[in-house]
Amino acid sequence: MTDVRKGSDSAATTGPAPVAPLGEFGLDDLEAVGGKAANLGELIRGGFPVPGGFAVTTAAYARVAAHNGIDALVRERLGDLADEGAAAAAAAGIRARFEAAEIPADLRDDVASAYAALGGGPVAVRSSATAEDLPGAAFAGQQDTYLNVIGAHDLLDAVRRCWGSLWTDRAVAYRRRIGIDPAEVRIAVVVQEMAPAEWAGVLFTADPVSGDRERIVVDAGRGLGESVVSGLVTPEHYVLDRHGSVLEHRAGRGEVVVRAAEGGGVLHEEGGPPAEAPPAAALAELARQGSRVAEHYGRPMDVEWALAGGRILLLQARPMTAVPPEPVRLNPFQRKVAPTLLDMFQTRPYPLDATTWTAGIIGLVAGMAHGLAGVRIPPVGAILPEEDGVVTRFVPPAPRPTPATLVRPFQLLARDLRFDAARWTDDPRFASFERELAALAARSPAELDWPGLRALPGRVLALLPRLTALRVDYLPCWFLPMLRLRLTLGLLGRGADTPELLYGARTRTEDANRALEALAERVREDPVLAEAFGRRTPEELAASLGDDPAFTGFAAEFAAFMEEYGHRETTSPLYVSAPTWRDVPATVLGMVKLLASAPSGRDTGRADAALDRVLAHPLMRLPGARRSMRRLVERVRTGVALREDTHFHFTRLIPVLRAALLETGRRLTEEGVLRSPDEVFHLRREELEGIGSLPGLPAEQAAGLRAAVLRRAARREELAGVPMLDLHAAGIARERDGGALAVGTPAGGGTATGPARVILTPDDFGRMRGGDVLVCPYTNPSWTPLFQRAAAVVVDSGGIGSHAAIVAREYGIPAVMGTGDGTRAVADGALITVDGTAGRVFAAEEDGDAPAG
Repeated sequence: MTDVRKGSDSAATTGPAPVAPLGEFGLDDLEAVGGKAANLGELIRGGFPVPGGFAVTTAAYARVAAHNGIDALVRERLGDLADEGAAAAAAAGIRARFEAAEIPADLRDDVASAYAALGGGPVAVRSSATAEDLPGAAFAGQQDTYLNVIGAHDLLDAVRRCWGSLWTDRAVAYRRRIGIDPAEVRIAVVVQEMAPAEWAGVLFTADPVSGDRERIVVDAGRGLGESVVSGLVTPEHYVLDRHGSVLEHRAGRGEVVVRAAEGGGVLHEEGGPPAEAPPAAALAELARQGSRVAEHYGRPMDVEWALAGGRILLLQARPMTAVPPEPVRLNPFQRKVAPTLLDMFQTRPYPLDATTWTAGIIGLVAGMAHGLAGVRIPPVGAILPEEDGVVTRFVPPAPRPTPATLVRPFQLLARDLRFDAARWTDDPRFASFERELAALAARSPAELDWPGLRALPGRVLALLPRLTALRVDYLPCWFLPMLRLRLTLGLLGRGADTPELLYGARTRTEDANRALEALAERVREDPVLAEAFGRRTPEELAASLGDDPAFTGFAAEFAAFMEEYGHRETTSPLYVSAPTWRDVPATVLGMVKLLASAPSGRDTGRADAALDRVLAHPLMRLPGARRSMRRLVERVRTGVALREDTHFHFTRLIPVLRAALLETGRRLTEEGVLRSPDEVFHLRREELEGIGSLPGLPAEQAAGLRAAVLRRAARREELAGVPMLDLHAAGIARERDGGALAVGTPAGGGTATGPARVILTPDDFGRMRGGDVLVCPYTNPSWTPLFQRAAAVVVDSGGIGSHAAIVAREYGIPAVMGTGDGTRAVADGALITVDGTAGRVFAAEEDGDAPAG
């Protein structure tokens, strides 16, 4: 829609008319009228019942800003708006200028004429920003709304204040947080007839908690919907099916009723009596209209509505934000493996993870699954479904057998005879892997030209199949002996000793933990170091390593440690976006600080003691029985080391790949596409490979990449509170019972009491103290040094076979896995008792005993 106008302060221009009916706009008119007005126009065009109204477009905003010199002020204060400290003062100045702005006479006349065409009665005046009511950027409550405005004079004043509300502290901070350029945002204003609402509220076309698209959730209050939206009342809460039948109802309390006041404004009526329920016919109509809206938009929607004169009216519509994906139905196998696999998918992979390293590792697993068992697992897109490049959830893979499954047992037996797990690093394929990795790591990505840098990720990922082939050939040397060991111990009645028998395996993870202990011992033995580690934070220690003479010797030893083990992951071995130990030395120094706080009390003889108990069995007196048992246990321990050490070696590729991707991000930052190099993880591998040259990226391609980054960043922000897989919603996590704070899978026997230390990320490692109960969302091998001082472990994800459970049993501490919400249910610092045998966590009694359950 265009119009040619000549304002008193500008030459003739072609563009959207400054004032026009809502029905002339749709979703394609976002830049002209903002998200709220575009959505209302879309509803009107779709035949939905919407009160009459018009939009004061962004063209009017721009014209008034130019007429009053506000656009120049915005340009002048752009730097301040990007700075958190100076933004408040800058925004206040801009807002004040808008609220006192002179509106050109012809524009005033246009608004007055449109208002008169509505009948000149009470209207609602709502802000409609160009970055508002969009998927991933709802901006709910960020700009202002004025209800029951009467008269052209008051209407123009409300329009000014809506323009000014684009520059409130909260709106500026919100835009800064999700990366919207303050120079690009504009605001329109929606003016609608006031609906004389008997009931009003909000409607969600999907359950905002579970994500179920077959459930419609309605909150209803008497009077204006503002009472519900602003939280002034506890509304009538309904869960409906698509036909309007009531599935659930929770009565409201009618604390405050918001209604139109005589002569303008709104009136808060205190302490209203309990409301009668909205008519059943109105609820059925809400369900029908909500279903139509969701179908029209093709996604879950958040709708504001009113019941006026027996008719349902739709007042606003926006895409639902933070709505979980639809509940996934898991088969028995998926339910069994989900808690353990979720350890690696607790955080959301970035688009560049999903198309590089994560895809490569899932490919490695798929190759092993087919090579070892002849089964196929789903592709990456089925395991990590995504919307516009952003992964929405984790779906545990369900392997499917193939004809090769029938012959795999015979091939495994042949491999067990042919390959020796103790000599896998002597295999020429491993030597080839080492040579090529060293060659890739020898040259800094910053030295490469663009074609060389663009090809580097592919060269790194090409090394993964080498380790896949080695695992397929050598892992039978582990799990076939493990099967024999379990069967033998079962016959001897010593099955409970199986976990402890495995602890004697010497792995690269164990080497890293021992090296950390050595660094901690170095600190304990040096009074100067001990004093420094005692009073400084891990971040302060990291800053001191390079210039404090007291750290000279320790710094060299720490550097050697990082050279050997600094490639270890902090979050998940499947994500290249997450920093490694080398990237965040403060994380490692936090672990050294913890370990140095007290000598290790770990019992290193438990594996040998378990073996002695087995060898003491009467049947072990048979000729050759003890020798055979020792040999079998040694083979199993060697296989355990093989499994752990291949994990260790494939993560050595992460720093090389990560450096290549961050260098790409650095060059795109210089090109003006990104604000910082780490924003590159919002892009996909094929998008980077589609860049012909750097520098010199075409403007259109640069704009497309920048838009993708902003869009995906907003979507990730929207999903920040949505779990990758909700164990409770999937029916996997156990419900709390018997007064327990959290309930999960028993994974490490015994009982322990101590203060809860909720550690959400490796950045929190420095908060851990000896004797604390570690409460965390997930674990991986990089977290195991914390176990050496923990009294017990409670983990949201994981199962009895997950890494955390194995290490907890090795260290002899109680462990509860797969609680689903232990990090939310247990308060940091609270004294708790962990019953690892029963899989329950209690608030501790004063005497330290667990309550009866």
